[in-house]
Amino acid sequence: MDQEQVLARHRKVLPKWLTLYYSDPIELVSGEGRHVIDAQGRRYLDFFGGILTTMTGYSVPEVVDAIRDQASKMIHSSTLYLITPMIELAERISGLSGIDDAKVFFTTSGTEANDTALLLASCFRSSNNVLAVRGSYHGRSLLSMSVSGNPGYSPSSFYPLNVGYILGGSRLRGPLAGLSDREYIDRGVADLRDLISNGIGGRIAALIAEPIQGVGGFNLPPDGYFGAIKEVLDEYGILYISDEVQTGWGRTGEHFWGYQWHGMVPEMLTFAKGVGNGLALAGVVARSEIIDYLPGASISTFGGTPLATAAGIANLDYLLQQDLQGNAKRIGGFMMPALKRELGSFPIVGEVRGKGLMIGVEIVDPVDKSPSAIGASQVHEECKSLGLLVGKGGVDGNVLRIAPPLSLTMDEADSGVSILVEAVRRSLGRSL
Repeated sequence: MDQEQVLARHRKVLPKWLTLYYSDPIELVSGEGRHVIDAQGRRYLDFFGGILTTMTGYSVPEVVDAIRDQASKMIHSSTLYLITPMIELAERISGLSGIDDAKVFFTTSGTEANDTALLLASCFRSSNNVLAVRGSYHGRSLLSMSVSGNPGYSPSSFYPLNVGYILGGSRLRGPLAGLSDREYIDRGVADLRDLISNGIGGRIAALIAEPIQGVGGFNLPPDGYFGAIKEVLDEYGILYISDEVQTGWGRTGEHFWGYQWHGMVPEMLTFAKGVGNGLALAGVVARSEIIDYLPGASISTFGGTPLATAAGIANLDYLLQQDLQGNAKRIGGFMMPALKRELGSFPIVGEVRGKGLMIGVEIVDPVDKSPSAIGASQVHEECKSLGLLVGKGGVDGNVLRIAPPLSLTMDEADSGVSILVEAVRRSLGRSL
């Protein structure tokens, strides 16, 4: 069946709001290492990894073998029974989290993990008042959408939480534009104090924040910003939830978790995506007094299944044994300055930013420097035509998101940079 027929079938039975990339959408049918192949047999270098999910790479033998071995014995049993792989993975993640006396609850997605963290915070603090960050994204459920400060992903106004938004997001435009790191931090802290005193009102349960905004376009504050924010939260007993769905597992290079860039430790963190390398595996880590506080009993039908957690253990082992965090630091340390150098002269590139292998390229109008979603789409399409897959994001839809598997080689990084530069060059020619 050809691509047009598959697309027609998709449109007939799936929602129209289910986003598809590209003017001619593609189906990916196989992958190896950092490359994928579509249904027409075309090979691409993948710099988006299933939305930062294929963390160690495609067809990693150690992970595939673990999945195959566990599937031959038991795929599913539910949390009503003891699951040794789930216990072992929880022990590993608890120890790596940096949170004292931590326990882990497994879910199937980052959305569900964030829902759980917000539920725990609301129960523990007896409040539905929550703080979030402008431009953020935390999932697609009613609860997680209520704390997402990205209007493009907030289709409803019927939310169960009372949310106040602190400053964050873009440093190119808005109230934090052009500020030094110190000024940014001071402005954010002052705004938070004012919001607590005069804005949201009443007892506040928690702040949920991404160390680097994912869907928001890989925006990031100065190092130490959230540490300064947490000092204020601690004065009021407000819990800090670090959404590590995209920043966890060493992707930012220097640190294993994104929160570590800020010199503090959260009360809770959520994780997903990379740990399962494509299998549905996510969860929340919290101090035992918080996670055990939930009144009543609960279960998870699909969270922490034997299959998913066995794969998670193998994937985590591979990540640590191959020092993929160190590789993210090394390769990202090459890519970031290379992209800044090669793209800096193009008038449609407003900024190159990020950490490790989490890099955003902001595309702007060449004349007035306003966000250009059209320009970003042109570069996105050109990358595909040249054999490179990248993501898109940003509140204005104008940011290219570069987040390859953490096993990316230097040769592949160099090739991807060259393709991206050529894609921008071609797009610039079309926009003038």
